[in-house]
Amino acid sequence: MRTVIVYNHPFEGSYCNAILSVVTNGLRKANHEIDLMHLDREEFNPRMSAEDLTGFVAHQAVDPQVIDYGKRLEKADHLIFIFPIWWDIMPATTKGFIDRVLAPAVVYDHHPRGFGLIPLLKNLKSITLITTMNKPKVMYSLLIGNLIQKVMLRSVFKTMGYKNLNWISYNRVKSVTQEKRVKWLNNLEKRFTDFK
Repeated sequence: MRTVIVYNHPFEGSYCNAILSVVTNGLRKANHEIDLMHLDREEFNPRMSAEDLTGFVAHQAVDPQVIDYGKRLEKADHLIFIFPIWWDIMPATTKGFIDRVLAPAVVYDHHPRGFGLIPLLKNLKSITLITTMNKPKVMYSLLIGNLIQKVMLRSVFKTMGYKNLNWISYNRVKSVTQEKRVKWLNNLEKRFTDFK
């Protein structure tokens, strides 16, 4: 299996980085081939330029990095996003990846009847989001309305026609005990050790 990880956090000492480490360890134990797209280290530019938008409309990306990411997504059996939730939504770099890389003729196409979208990543078996935040889960759900679920799972991937969508959310990361954070990491590594 080939698993593409789209990772977005600029600080190497973050809990997201610890998550990346255990997910990678688990996938290696499960004999997955791992393709890491580290958006911060690779200095991915989230900004859609006029040239990008022209290429988007023509279904032909112009940025070599965007083209490369698209080709790598085509080979993915599984896709995992790891990022923090800032101000109740994904960081700008993750949003830019969605805008610029998850493009027509690469990840989806318009239905020939003119209504709806059809998925193009034929090998893709699952999409998993792993996020961290400092809000309690109930507050994010009831007061904010689970924006990540609405935006990424429903608006983006479900609209494109993808199934087997999962969201693993770690809440109150800064306020829980170190023991709990370690337990989360151990459970996460085990989960991806059994990933198929």
